[in-house]
Amino acid sequence: MENTRPMTAAGRRIAAAAEELFYARGITAVGVDLIAERSGVTKRTLYNRFGSKDHLVAAYLTERDRRWRALVLAAVDACTDPVDKVTAPFDALRTWSAGNTRGCAFINALAELPDPSHPAHRIAADQKLWLRTLFEELATTAGCREPATLATRLLVLHEGTLATQPLPLDTLSGSADLARALVRSGAPDTR
Repeated sequence: MENTRPMTAAGRRIAAAAEELFYARGITAVGVDLIAERSGVTKRTLYNRFGSKDHLVAAYLTERDRRWRALVLAAVDACTDPVDKVTAPFDALRTWSAGNTRGCAFINALAELPDPSHPAHRIAADQKLWLRTLFEELATTAGCREPATLATRLLVLHEGTLATQPLPLDTLSGSADLARALVRSGAPDTR
């Protein structure tokens, strides 16, 4: 449901409650009754604003995706070395992970919503494809050999880091180091 109307105060409360609940408990475990109760609105208000739970889930993921992409692009822009730009999404992940301890909302959504026609499934899949494309564009700009292959490897490494985030391991540091090594091994020799 594409909605271009400005978000009302009630709509913002619904979206905030949905984000908190979907992320903490899971999308399929949370019903609209709980979201309405938590946001202080009626189910009718929720449906008037979002149309359906599916569209509310899509709105939740769209907003997370917007924030994630902004953080990643800011991390890329903060780098001056084109080779460092390629691994900037790992730096962004360190910042993002500090406030998102239940793993990746997009991986979780893909697991909970396996139907590719579900609007939220498409948003989650597009987020992963966007990151892979970004890795490839950055690797190409840095002059790395085989940028498409490198981009796929970096995405797999990034996603593995996200999937292991809830474990009592620090996979992010090791993954970031491995990502830098992969990029440097494929980058042109600048010595």
